[in-house]
Amino acid sequence: MTHRRRRGLVATALGTGFLIAGVTAAAPASAATPAVSCTSAKAALATKLKKDISTAIANRRGTIAVGLYDRSTKTTCTLRSTTHYDSASTVKVTVLATLLWDAKKHNRYLTTTEQTLTKAMITKSDNDATTKLWKQLGLTKIKGFLSAAGMTQTTPGANGYWGLTQIDVHDEQRLLALVTAKNTVLSDNSRAYILKLMGQVVSSQRWGTPYGAPSGVAVHVKNGWLQRATRGWRVHSLGTFTGGGHDYQMTVLTQDNSTMSYGINTIQAVAKVVHKDLAAS
Repeated sequence: MTHRRRRGLVATALGTGFLIAGVTAAAPASAATPAVSCTSAKAALATKLKKDISTAIANRRGTIAVGLYDRSTKTTCTLRSTTHYDSASTVKVTVLATLLWDAKKHNRYLTTTEQTLTKAMITKSDNDATTKLWKQLGLTKIKGFLSAAGMTQTTPGANGYWGLTQIDVHDEQRLLALVTAKNTVLSDNSRAYILKLMGQVVSSQRWGTPYGAPSGVAVHVKNGWLQRATRGWRVHSLGTFTGGGHDYQMTVLTQDNSTMSYGINTIQAVAKVVHKDLAAS
């Protein structure tokens, strides 16, 4: 690898918005587009979500993956659930979960320094804080958490490039499920801490899956955005939502976007119909 190429990877791997001049998105794949699939205890809701999500993305360029699960109506929607994407900053939720999982194993609380780093990492998407925690944990612990969490399709980025961790909708939805419901992997206190920080993300980063959430619904979010020399912008959003008789989590992953804003608009088109359909059910 040339020095120039390596330097570019270092910058882009860190994940919250490094720009490469003159990069345009790759053309959409010519293969047949996979269809949105929805199931629900309420058949009419599944039908409506499938139709409305499909319509929302029908004229959007890029490669879009969607995951939705609502515990209240046992509703699941998926699109490209096993397609892999560079994580960008969405991996920061996994880093935090790993740290808490490991602390629980050693029967200890987070240190003051760890609390400062984790708050910066989630609420402001701070890259330096993430790098420090990633190095502190090391790949062995990160892989240990992924195994314990059942996130078997997630591959941590090599050589410290955490923003190049390979993720898919299936595993991100698995992670959000662990964060939002009692389980043996994350303690109740750990889950509450993750949700607390995801609920305190700065206003400028609260785009994406929260778009269109009804008033009175508690919103927790973590987004990621990254531009590379191939496949344009990766723009992702993870969100969990409670209230209005619903308890749901949503993952939307995108790449091949021409700009960051284009990717955000795609995600928000999906989020808007999901919130609307669930609120009406």
